[in-house]
Amino acid sequence: MSASSPDPVSATARLGGLANREARLSSASLRSRDRRSFRHPRAPALDYHQPMDSNQTVLRRDLLTAAGTVFTTSLFTGRVKGANDRIAMGFIGVGTMGTDNLKYAMQMPEVQPAAICDVYQPHRERAVAAALKGGFQVKAIADFREILADRSIDAVCIATPDHWHAYMTVEACKAGKDVYVEKPASKGPDEGLKMVQAARKYNRVVQAGTMQRSGGNFQKAAELVAAGTLGEITFCHTFQSGLTKREGFGNLPDGPVPEGLDWDMWLGPAPAVPFNPNRWGQRITFPTFRYFWDYAGGAMTDWGVHLIDPLHQCFGEPMPKSVVALGEKFYVQDNCDTPDTMHATFEYPKFLVTYESRTCNSLPMFGLNQGTGTSIHGTEGTLVVTRRGVWVIPNSGSKLSGATWENIPDMTPMNLPHWKNFVECIRSRQKPTSDIETCVRSTSVCQLANVSMRAKTRVEWDEKNWTSPQEAAKPYLRTEYRSPWKLEV
Repeated sequence: MSASSPDPVSATARLGGLANREARLSSASLRSRDRRSFRHPRAPALDYHQPMDSNQTVLRRDLLTAAGTVFTTSLFTGRVKGANDRIAMGFIGVGTMGTDNLKYAMQMPEVQPAAICDVYQPHRERAVAAALKGGFQVKAIADFREILADRSIDAVCIATPDHWHAYMTVEACKAGKDVYVEKPASKGPDEGLKMVQAARKYNRVVQAGTMQRSGGNFQKAAELVAAGTLGEITFCHTFQSGLTKREGFGNLPDGPVPEGLDWDMWLGPAPAVPFNPNRWGQRITFPTFRYFWDYAGGAMTDWGVHLIDPLHQCFGEPMPKSVVALGEKFYVQDNCDTPDTMHATFEYPKFLVTYESRTCNSLPMFGLNQGTGTSIHGTEGTLVVTRRGVWVIPNSGSKLSGATWENIPDMTPMNLPHWKNFVECIRSRQKPTSDIETCVRSTSVCQLANVSMRAKTRVEWDEKNWTSPQEAAKPYLRTEYRSPWKLEV
């Protein structure tokens, strides 16, 4: 933190005094600053790249040059639907998040849910009932390849466990379908690169589920940072806190596969292992598969993507030069793999970012009654953004006025605006708010923290070649697929 940043006590006091009211930044502090709306903002003070033209809404890097160019109508090779035609959509993976996505999509008049797919029969039945309640009759399918082979389906929503995201996205692009894929983008950074290449090669619209980018709070934060409101920025912090029990999710033994579940297909490209309720993770509302290295990256890629991504949105999609992370299971005694406590530091070209995960202590930061958030610290003040609001805290002696945007109805929605953007981009063939490349970059940063922690080494990142020179890190950068599955663009 810079020397002029407020101390924690005074910062919390100011924040508390700003709560439950909407203030304005002083007119003097904004009079000379650019107040445009920034969907993919760039901070002029942090010149990471040359300005992009109006058709290029996402940072382009050398590593992806060979993969293709931006979407344009002239490049689109699929069917162009008329204004009155509905977009036929298949939903692959209809557990907790997949069912929610189905419900969001049913609120889009342009969308026609056509098919649902899940390897677990009760999930299929539940999704069929939800679609019927919404006025749609859908086909229930157990094998996602049937949806990809169906030429009548225009787009798919992928809300499977993380280890399936890359394969299904690439195959959907190859099948000529646009894609909405949940975050994190992939299980490994090598997979993420191929997802971007597939989207470019086959000219597909691929929206990632980093829906905060469509929320007013996060767009306001990006606007303020890009306008230079906080001054020079050298430090950012992200945090996630909670309080769990020592037994965690328990040490459940391996056992018989539940009736109606195709466990081998659920595993797919992951290693073949006996069924375990925690690996499957569907016995509670919040699926626990994400806490096993075979399928995901723990809290770092689950929550960390949501906390790092706002920084990328604010600063023009940069990547760090190096990452150092430590983590361990100090307290929880369940059979999951990933740590209960973790700290990571990311060295970006112009600033440092830290991430902390505390699942054994629920004290929120900055006096906010929310256990997650992103803070940006500058010479003029600090900005804190969460799903609940945006807070600007001036430094002592700063000309900046404090401001709060908290629980404002037209700023808090995220999922519905995100789905609306996806549907609009299917029509226009423009890149969506969370184009897959943005999510791959944010996801890869979090994956590098896991790599550093597991390899017990500082990881330097070669962005141009999308790799690390550290030999100890390389095994963790490669994603191995179980036969017969192969990830090929």
